[in-house]
Amino acid sequence: MTKRYSAHIYIFLLCVFNRGLIADLYALDVHPQGMPCNKCHLVRGVINQQNAKTLVATQEVLCKGCHQNAITASHPTGLKPSKKPPASFPLDWKGELTCSTCHSIHSTEPGLPRVNLIGKPLCLSCHTKNFFARMKDGGTSLLLSGHLDPRASLQGNIDSFSIQCMSCHDTLVENLNVQISTNVLQHNSDNSAHPIGMQYRDSVNYGGYHPAALLPKEISLPDGKISCISCHLGYSDLHGKLVMDNTGEKLCYSCHDM
Repeated sequence: MTKRYSAHIYIFLLCVFNRGLIADLYALDVHPQGMPCNKCHLVRGVINQQNAKTLVATQEVLCKGCHQNAITASHPTGLKPSKKPPASFPLDWKGELTCSTCHSIHSTEPGLPRVNLIGKPLCLSCHTKNFFARMKDGGTSLLLSGHLDPRASLQGNIDSFSIQCMSCHDTLVENLNVQISTNVLQHNSDNSAHPIGMQYRDSVNYGGYHPAALLPKEISLPDGKISCISCHLGYSDLHGKLVMDNTGEKLCYSCHDM
């Protein structure tokens, strides 16, 4: 790295090749309210409304530095909505919906929703009732929160995404064939059982599984654990659908070594 690169450019280049740096930077500080501006903004000198739009990484990457699980199963971001939302929910300079569309970034209470609404009333600020009515579960999985589980850390043998899934599904056990046994949730399908709550790396070390780094991006491993959302869409209008096509057991063999 030559001297002609500013410190900000240097950070940017490192982020491109090593996203883990973002987490390291954020681990040293608190929310943006207490951070140097140049940890997010790629600007030399004074940051103003015109030049602040250039960031060292996307908002999703920056926010994930602290809120690691917040965007694992959440309202989609980084896209242009088909209909412009109310003025209370601003899009970014590219016209895309981002984390800061719904959450306050620079305020006395950073991270909170921009409006004093939660759950269903918040969702209906942009979406119509018909949007949820057409869903298989009537939007139950989406209307509770903008994130399936917004907590930054997960605890227990079973990941908190799966625990949240079970808050509804354990009341329908006879129809869904889902049960908890010996601290491992068993999901039965076609007379077979698939455990969750296990560290995937332990399975890889045991043998017969592909390394986590080689898994398709559609498969999530919250805190490295096998979860309900490893195979099923949790926060989605297609709630419960497999994360990818399983024709020829493609999904199964994405993890299992043939």
